Amino acid sequence: MRRLRPVCQQGDLFVTQSFLQQEPELGDIVSAYAGQLMPDVQLRTFARTHEIFPTRIIKSGGSPVEIPRKGNALFDLAIPTDTETYDLYDYVSRNRLVGLLAIKDGEIVHEYNDSGFDADTRWMSMSMAKSVSTTLVGTAIKDGYIDSVDDQLVKYMPELSGSGYDGVSIRHLLQMTSGVKWDDTHTTPGSERRVMLDLQVAQQPGAIMELMASLPRIAEPGQVWNYSTGETHVVGALVKAATGKWLADYCSERMWSRLGMDSDAAWWLEAPDGLEVAGSGICATLHDYARLGLFALNNGVIEGESVVPDNWFVEATEPRMAGESPLNYGYMWWPVPDRKGDFSEGAYSARGIFGQYIYINPTRNIVLTVLSCRSKPKFAEAILDNDFFNAAATALG
Repeated sequence: MRRLRPVCQQGDLFVTQSFLQQEPELGDIVSAYAGQLMPDVQLRTFARTHEIFPTRIIKSGGSPVEIPRKGNALFDLAIPTDTETYDLYDYVSRNRLVGLLAIKDGEIVHEYNDSGFDADTRWMSMSMAKSVSTTLVGTAIKDGYIDSVDDQLVKYMPELSGSGYDGVSIRHLLQMTSGVKWDDTHTTPGSERRVMLDLQVAQQPGAIMELMASLPRIAEPGQVWNYSTGETHVVGALVKAATGKWLADYCSERMWSRLGMDSDAAWWLEAPDGLEVAGSGICATLHDYARLGLFALNNGVIEGESVVPDNWFVEATEPRMAGESPLNYGYMWWPVPDRKGDFSEGAYSARGIFGQYIYINPTRNIVLTVLSCRSKPKFAEAILDNDFFNAAATALG
């Protein structure tokens, strides 16, 4: 079993060594992504993914701001679906939740932790990190490092000239409509997503960007949507190229250290001293993920200062078009329709495989955070998470 494990910490960087041996504590990361771990091993692994790869610390401000509490309001929740009605107990147990936090009007109105998970557990973000990474593009625009989402990507990354990303705008990149070939199937060996994971396991600096630059473009930019974790790695490289700062450091400087977080977080690296794996690999607590949701709900304003352009979160989270096809995807955020399929409440979510979610409903002033340990990366839920979000929003609103 091949794993990477930290042996010491130097400054803000966890230093790691690789080794081959059988260890009962954590599962192999490739098996984890494939959904091939038994539940007890999977749970330990997901709670300690910051031990698997080298990480860069996202520093908190050191002065946590407690979120006020107001009871537990969801025990009697009814969750209607297309076929039947479930309750909260069904949702938590059948969907294998380990953490649930509901915030209404800035107060915690329900919290549940399971399976040894607690307030100090650094749970994996998976693709919720994508929404953080694209928000940092907005911050870089606000700070003057990037002029516009309509700029060509090669303006900031000339090394991509002549690649499939030559002629792709930042906007195309953020909404995954570059037209560059990619298969994001985690369970298929040989898919680009699995190749990217293999490169991450190998810890070769720059190898993932070399992969991205080698991929052909198979559609015109803006015409076809194709979900690509590789695209988010390019987003992270863009932020580094434009700002000159590591993604974790910039995140700390502009957001994490200013949001009253409980603790430092960690962000996986492609290699020691390399780029952050921008499409996944933030390791943080349930409450701190919720604080990111509150930050988005507040339109990116911290202590009276907007750290993103005006209306960024509206632009980044609204449904749009890919060519002539409707696209239920923003700048790596997912618009969430209500039970009638309507987007009028402006709800949206960050989400990651195995059931990780931050749901934001600006109309009802609600943030819901769900962390899970499901058997497979996708489609393992028994109850659709959007059905829970809509039921909870209706009950709380």
